[in-house]
Amino acid sequence: MEVVIVPDAKAGGELIAEAIAALLSRKPDALLGVATGSTPLPVYDALAARVRSGALDPSRARICQLDEYVGLPADHPESYRSTVLREVVQPLGLTESSFMGPDGNAEDVQGACDAYDRALAGAGGVDLQLLGIGTDGHIGFNEPCSSLASRTRIKTLTDQTRQDNARFFDSIDEVPHHVITQGIGTILEARHLVLLATGAGKAEAVARSVEGPVSALVPASALQLHPHATVVVDEAAASELKLADYFRATYAAKPAWQGL
Repeated sequence: MEVVIVPDAKAGGELIAEAIAALLSRKPDALLGVATGSTPLPVYDALAARVRSGALDPSRARICQLDEYVGLPADHPESYRSTVLREVVQPLGLTESSFMGPDGNAEDVQGACDAYDRALAGAGGVDLQLLGIGTDGHIGFNEPCSSLASRTRIKTLTDQTRQDNARFFDSIDEVPHHVITQGIGTILEARHLVLLATGAGKAEAVARSVEGPVSALVPASALQLHPHATVVVDEAAASELKLADYFRATYAAKPAWQGL
């Protein structure tokens, strides 16, 4: 696992966008897994700026969802399908044909989960999966004590996660109780995992994930098992890392040709 400490959220967004642009230059039809929420927005803003300037042509890129609410209409403004289309697909000049995600309104929800796992494999697998982290250490919607071998499935959200997401709705009563999420085992199949965390509120979760034991109690700690995982954190989110100085030194000495 590589830990990169950046000055702020904008710098983190620029760094990850640069890595995605490099990936698309090598593999124009790469499958990019995207996350929702406020944390990854600087990444999408930086990518969109590259597209507008002509520095990036993502026309052959493919986009896939990490998770989806169960029971929200697909066209609901806060469904993750709508969010990804609005924040990623459209700003990059892509069409819905480049996009894939699980069906949160399927009559057979588990069948939809299994179908999504098969679809990801059939698409050749995820080349780069962008992740956020919850204050309790969750990734995707794999809440604490999720199996580290779990596949895409339905999960019940904790009260804390529903409270964290209530800012996107008129009230917490509107936040669904269930989601479809890629499981930790599914996430670990991506070729490159990039976790972005910003703000002091994520500092404890970052420290437990990076420097603590691998544990289902801290789902993001599973990134320690991945051969190519990158954790990008701003100074606030890095504030509880015991090895922060080491991480700064190793990144400063990293050869440029290695990339992110």
